[in-house]
Amino acid sequence: MWKKYLTTAWRILRKQRFYSIINVAGLSIGLASCLLITLFVIDEVTYDNFHDGSDRIYRMRVDLKLGENVFDGVVMPAPFAPTAKETYPEIEEVARFRGRGDMMVRTEGDDISNINEDNVIYADRSVFDLFTIPVLNGDAGGLDEPNTLAISASCATRHFGEEDPIGKTLILNNDYSYEVVSVYEDLPTNSHFHFDLMLSMETLDEAKQPMWVSHNFVTYIKLREGASVADLENKFPDMVETYVGPQIEQFLGQNIEELKAAGDRIVYFTQPLLDIHLNSGLLGDFEPGGDIAYVYIFSAVAIFLLLIACINFMNLATARSSSRAREVGGRKSLGSFRSQLTSQFLMESLLVTAISMAIALGIAYLALPYFNEIAGKSLELPWTSLWFLPVILLTLMTVTLAAGFYPALFLSAFNPVDVLKGKLAIGAKSGNLRSALVVFQFATSVVLIVSTLIVFDQLGFVQNRNLGYQKDQVLLLDDTYFLGESTGAFKQQILDFPEVSNASYSSFIPVSGSSRNNNAFWKYGARDQEHTVILQNWSVDRDYVQTMEMDIIAGRDFGEEFGTDSISVILNETAVRQFGLEPDPLGMKISGFGSMPDPETGEADIVDYTVVGVVKDFHFESLKDQIAPLGLFMERSTGSLIVKLKPNDIAPVLAKAEAVWEEMAPGFPFSYSFLDERFEAMYENEARVGRIFGTFAGLAIFIACLGLFALATFLAEQKTKEIGVRKALGASNQQILLLLSKDFMRLVLIAIGIAIPVSWYFMDNWLENYHYQTAIGVGTYLIAGGTAVLIALLTVSSQSWRAAHANPVKSLRSE
Repeated sequence: MWKKYLTTAWRILRKQRFYSIINVAGLSIGLASCLLITLFVIDEVTYDNFHDGSDRIYRMRVDLKLGENVFDGVVMPAPFAPTAKETYPEIEEVARFRGRGDMMVRTEGDDISNINEDNVIYADRSVFDLFTIPVLNGDAGGLDEPNTLAISASCATRHFGEEDPIGKTLILNNDYSYEVVSVYEDLPTNSHFHFDLMLSMETLDEAKQPMWVSHNFVTYIKLREGASVADLENKFPDMVETYVGPQIEQFLGQNIEELKAAGDRIVYFTQPLLDIHLNSGLLGDFEPGGDIAYVYIFSAVAIFLLLIACINFMNLATARSSSRAREVGGRKSLGSFRSQLTSQFLMESLLVTAISMAIALGIAYLALPYFNEIAGKSLELPWTSLWFLPVILLTLMTVTLAAGFYPALFLSAFNPVDVLKGKLAIGAKSGNLRSALVVFQFATSVVLIVSTLIVFDQLGFVQNRNLGYQKDQVLLLDDTYFLGESTGAFKQQILDFPEVSNASYSSFIPVSGSSRNNNAFWKYGARDQEHTVILQNWSVDRDYVQTMEMDIIAGRDFGEEFGTDSISVILNETAVRQFGLEPDPLGMKISGFGSMPDPETGEADIVDYTVVGVVKDFHFESLKDQIAPLGLFMERSTGSLIVKLKPNDIAPVLAKAEAVWEEMAPGFPFSYSFLDERFEAMYENEARVGRIFGTFAGLAIFIACLGLFALATFLAEQKTKEIGVRKALGASNQQILLLLSKDFMRLVLIAIGIAIPVSWYFMDNWLENYHYQTAIGVGTYLIAGGTAVLIALLTVSSQSWRAAHANPVKSLRSE
């Protein structure tokens, strides 16, 4: 029986090639798109799940509010981890990381082959107990000793080739010697951190200090089986009272109850390991993460694309009902049951879906490299995974039922008496359901178009906004601390280049990912909570403001003629406001710790800084964040030489700068970047989302237009004789075009009306992620709606034009 159904289904598909091709093309593209997005979503939601007991691992977070200062980050005090493990029986293991940044690394005895390693971290030995990081060689227990390190397998290959690295020495920054005690497997791509060198935490004196008001250590805990994280979090306030409270009172002169009464807070809580990647963007994150909102959005896009393709199938099947009505009537009059007819029509749907699935797998395979490029992934089709074939089969059956069940019931329900008497003519009519489905298709397409336009509009807003500094024509020569005593001579030689207008040394660059330093400062003579500000304090030289072309709006810049600039500060507008120094901050003072306070006594050197200038607020993080208080201090900082270039060819400058570098820093690689490129990298995730939206918006429109094209073709076929009569009675081609197009255009306009409020709601919520955002203008909707109307009109008109220009004699000859 099933073989007979399959044979019949194949014959019908071959007989109706045009409609079969439309259905297969739409379903193939929809299934391929759905598969690619599914791979993307699976990769996003499975970050860090390769660790044993990953559901019991948490990263600590701190929510701190002090006056106008709000600090939401993942860095904890150094003593939190050992104290928590000792105090709370729920905790099985703790581990800490302390950021180190990049370092120049070479093997002992090799004075010229330094390699810049970006992923360097201080780590507790317990990292290898808490996380699943397989050790391939050596013993991670060696990290219990100072001046030891563990390295990744790829790092070992870079520095030692095929040699056994265990027991050998690596020289860091030409100054520090570390013994290699273990080699561990490279972390998978779907990990929220990737470190190539883990330096022993025992080396770091800061890690042993009982300083509870300094937050620098990213801390993880692993709970015992059956332990409640909620019960553990309920105990953290007591820890804050016991350990943090006394130090707050020492340093600020106020107890923690007074801080709480003023609306301030210090709250410790946990973040599940499996939530980190999709809920990131916090101070202290190791790497840029994903966004759970995008997972939901792309999942919805995948479903909608598949629905649009299924709708094509349903629309065409029900629209062509009249052409199948006599078949149904004849078979029923010969004794066929409705169940048999339903099975026949479902077999046709299954055959179309199976062919489409096979083609979709081929499309996905060929499109995967392009998709990986725009999505920033390294995805592969999991041909050998145990779950892949069952999921494909389940999808096949689901799509078969979704696309074919209603048409099968609809067609098999015809009354044979009415059909054979010629009383049934449903196929030519545009039923309410069919109209609703067309509206859904185009409404979805317009929402995707609007979303794409708004994403790129926000990126354009970011690119064109006045940042408070000039990011163009700025060259960053990195790792200049390797110049040693030659830093001054190197800067002078660069300044002598005719293509260079200015240069400044600083490791503090106004883009995310560069050096940052948050410290507490207070208004002079008012060391209390109300006048304390968590200030970004940047070490710069006297050429920094001019090189970055920032605006001094009050007072002066640093200058050689001022001998007191070492105890002076230039504040941004936000800092002036938060310190309460308005309206005239010049000559006022702020105070801060000159050294780390003694954790026992709270005593420390206090340094007073005189405000000599106010710089106009500038953006030094993403536009998602509000501008924070910042102070520029004239101190030595040689991380990068910031070079402002004249509008000339950059290649000669790079060649000459590299030659000077090789002369003054032999053995160290010449490293450079451009400020505008680093700025754009902050928004790469948004740009990637825009590209993905644009791609799938185009596919959604294409699939919808395939169905519209087929419906228009069928409608033109059904109205052949009506068109012939109208033309014979004098109707013009324009009137015939309007007759065939007006119903479709009405549906598209309804779709646009639905899409406008839906897209506005979702994209307005998306823009809330940005503190500084573009406005959603009417022009966006005009472009999106006009695009949808134009594409639909071209699609329908192509068939309407053919029908309107057909010879009426041919259509009426049989009459």
